[in-house]
Amino acid sequence: MKRQRTTAGCGQASLAACLALCLGFAGLRQVCAQGPTAATDRPVVLDRVVAVVNNRAILASDVDEETRLAVLDPGRAGLGTLTPRTALEQLISRSLIQQQIHEEDAQSADPSAAEVAARLSEIRRELPACVHQNCASDAGWKAFLSSHELTPERVESYLRYRLQILRFIELRFRQGIQISPQEIAAYYKDTLVPQYAAGEAIPKLAQVSPRIQEILLQRRVNVLFDDWLKNLRQQGEVEVLDPALETPETPDPGGSAK
Repeated sequence: MKRQRTTAGCGQASLAACLALCLGFAGLRQVCAQGPTAATDRPVVLDRVVAVVNNRAILASDVDEETRLAVLDPGRAGLGTLTPRTALEQLISRSLIQQQIHEEDAQSADPSAAEVAARLSEIRRELPACVHQNCASDAGWKAFLSSHELTPERVESYLRYRLQILRFIELRFRQGIQISPQEIAAYYKDTLVPQYAAGEAIPKLAQVSPRIQEILLQRRVNVLFDDWLKNLRQQGEVEVLDPALETPETPDPGGSAK
C-alpha cells in the first residue's frame, strides 16, 4: 500500500494530516464563534479523516455510515454486522472505482431514475432485513430507515452507486468475453450433474446451457474486475491514518455490488 507523506504547503506533514488539521481548526473556529457558554452547553463533535485515497479524504463518519448501509446489501445476509475495517476497505475501493469511472466516461455508467426506483422497490420487497418490518409499505419503510439511522436520500444515493458499478463492469469487462460450448459442456458434466442424487431427474444440457454460460461469464468478469481493482490500488496513493482500521490489502470492491 503506497503512502503519500508530503504535499505542497504542508511541510513534512502528509496531505491526510493537513486535512485532519484543517478539519479540526474549522471545528475550533465554530466553537469559538459560539462563545464559551454555547460551547459548554452544546459540545461540538469533530469528525476526523481516517484515510486518504488519491487526495480524497475518507472520514470516520463515512465509515460509520457504511456500516449502517450494509443492511441494504442482500449478499451480507447471515454475515453479521459489517466491521469498521471492512467498511473502510469498501470505501477505499469505492473511491478508486468512482475516480476511474469519472476519468473514463461517467455518463455512460449512470443509471436512470427509473432504474434506481426499480431497485429500491425490489429492495423494499425482498431484502431479508425487511421481512418483519413490512418495508413495502411507506410506514414500514420509514420505520426501517429510522431504526438504522438512514435517510431516503442516502439510500437512493447508495443504490445509484451500486447500479453505476454494475453498469461500469458490464461496459468495461463483459463485452468481448466468449464462453465456448466445450466450457459449458465441461461445467455441465463435472459440476452440475454430480450435484444430483441417484434417481433424480437431471435437466438436459440444452435446457441449462444459458444459465451455465451466465455463471461462467460472471466468473470471468469477476477475475478481470478483481485484477483491475488490485492494480488500481497498487498505482494509487492510499494512506490509512487510523492504525486500528488498517488491514492487509484484501480489496472488497464497494461491498458486493452485484
